[in-house]
Amino acid sequence: MGYAEIYDRALRDPESFWGEAAGAIHWDAPWEKVLDDSGAPFYRWFPGGRLNTCYNALDRHVDAGRGDQPAVIYDSPVTGTKRSIRYREMRDEVALFAGALARLGVGKGDRVIIYMPMVPEALISMLACARIGAVHSVVFGGFSAHELAARIDDARPRVVVAGSCGIEPSRVVPYKPMLDRAIEQAEHKPEHCIILQRPQGPATMVPGRDLEWSEALVGAEPQGCVSVAATDPLYILYTSGTTGRPKGVVRDNGGHAVALQWSMEHVYGVKPGEVYWAASDVGWVVGHSYIVYGPLLHGCTTIVYEGKPVGTPDPGAFWRVIAEHGVSVMFTAPTAFRAIKKEDPRAEYLARHDLTGFRALFLAGERCDPDTLNWAAAMLDRPVIDHWWQTETGWPIAGNFLGIERLPVKPGSAGRPVPGYDVCILDDQGDEVPAGTMGRIMLRLPMPPGCLLTLWNNDRRFREAYLDHIPGYYLTGDSGYLDEDSDLYVMGRIDDTINVAGHRLSSGAMEEILAAHPAVAECAVIAVADDLKGSLPLGLVVVKSGVTQEPDDLCRELVAKVRDEIGPVAAFRKVVVVDRLPKTRSGKILRGVMRRIADNEAYQTPATIDDPAILDEIRTRLRTIGYANVSADGEV
Repeated sequence: MGYAEIYDRALRDPESFWGEAAGAIHWDAPWEKVLDDSGAPFYRWFPGGRLNTCYNALDRHVDAGRGDQPAVIYDSPVTGTKRSIRYREMRDEVALFAGALARLGVGKGDRVIIYMPMVPEALISMLACARIGAVHSVVFGGFSAHELAARIDDARPRVVVAGSCGIEPSRVVPYKPMLDRAIEQAEHKPEHCIILQRPQGPATMVPGRDLEWSEALVGAEPQGCVSVAATDPLYILYTSGTTGRPKGVVRDNGGHAVALQWSMEHVYGVKPGEVYWAASDVGWVVGHSYIVYGPLLHGCTTIVYEGKPVGTPDPGAFWRVIAEHGVSVMFTAPTAFRAIKKEDPRAEYLARHDLTGFRALFLAGERCDPDTLNWAAAMLDRPVIDHWWQTETGWPIAGNFLGIERLPVKPGSAGRPVPGYDVCILDDQGDEVPAGTMGRIMLRLPMPPGCLLTLWNNDRRFREAYLDHIPGYYLTGDSGYLDEDSDLYVMGRIDDTINVAGHRLSSGAMEEILAAHPAVAECAVIAVADDLKGSLPLGLVVVKSGVTQEPDDLCRELVAKVRDEIGPVAAFRKVVVVDRLPKTRSGKILRGVMRRIADNEAYQTPATIDDPAILDEIRTRLRTIGYANVSADGEV
């Protein structure tokens, strides 16, 4: 059965389609119906059904005789540590840690915040919560005390599980002092903290509140799996970059398990027993879905990588992991490959490793420019597939389908809608636009299983943020278009569209042209204020290592290239070369912050920024071309 037939069936008869898919999951009790639409626009999948996500991720594979298969491979170049954990060992460690949580009073429905680096104990903590029906909320390791405090007050956890520190290539990041300050700031006080003491940065403990990981396990009784309702929450994940009260995306147990299990086979084309690697972090949705739950639900081996694409120790780090651990399919962000391309443009490090068993590379997390995709495909000589999804959906909205039918890859496109998603392009009035026309990317309700149920304790904000813009549709916040083949092009956030004298232009289209220049490693186009035209595009580019061309000459070439390919209507006149672009730790370029710097507007340094010092560097460079003329203290 090909893609078109499967896609049509999923939209025409979603209850039959997802009911059949749910057969791949072990259920303690069957559902009463597949889809409950009685509370629309709040939809629920598999009401009445009961299951346990941890049982489906670990125990059932052991029960099926596959307990000796590796479940988790931990590879940490920053500590020089490698460890392989079999499914049976993982089940036992999770059951024991679940006992430690239970002994501290954690039970079904209680929340546990997890503030951990990329170590196996992060996965153990998540699965232990799922095992006893507790709700986990993973906060990216190294988030500021203020941001952590906001999440503590919103989730109100009984227990916090944290690492004493995280480890970067050039420094140790103490987590425990930030946790202590967060608890001081928060109105809600967790009853206990369990701290994984790392030798690179041991923490000072608070008597009566804090327990070391090993101490918490002493006397703990291994816990069995608690059956929960399919509609019960599995986790809360706070969206990155939020200010004020954060938005806590709520994921259920039943729909989530069904969707992720289905996606592993049909989207990524992997089989149980194969090694799947998502080079991300458990603090992000990619880590939840495709480091932890997706691979383990499907019976794969997953990799926990504590390192970087470059610098740990070199641009061949990814190739070494793929070759050494036998990775079949990999998933990472385009920014990782831009970093590799910048440091090793001829892929000389790739030639040092045997990637015989490696089948495909998936990219997501931000828009992938065609130049990066084409470079990766040429160097790897394997399918390189851009696909698109969000924290809110939890799994892909659009992509290519190695387990159904491999469709032609169109550089610049995120592929076709995933079965179950009805992707529409609407104008500002809510009307569908013709193929090839830019508009708002919307999802017709109901969305498929696995997508957010609501926001934690805030149904009203859920509706206002996502559902009330055009009734019957979910607002993705992204703009783009569908071509005549129904391939989706995601061109940027709605507020990244540049309005030049009434002409709505795509920053993504201009970035494609800049990125195609052989000297450019990565780039961003932002809108800056203009008295005459309302706004004008401004390009920022990072050049590849070894480029000797004069920056002024390069900028003139880039301006001419954009004006030639888009036309004078773009009013593209200025490019500035920068050493690096400000990004979140997950790799998203902070275009909005750069726009506010250029326009002398107030801004908050995002909690998710990789390195705040970059913003000062950007301000300095923008001043050289006449922007960002207000100093940090507000003087012109």
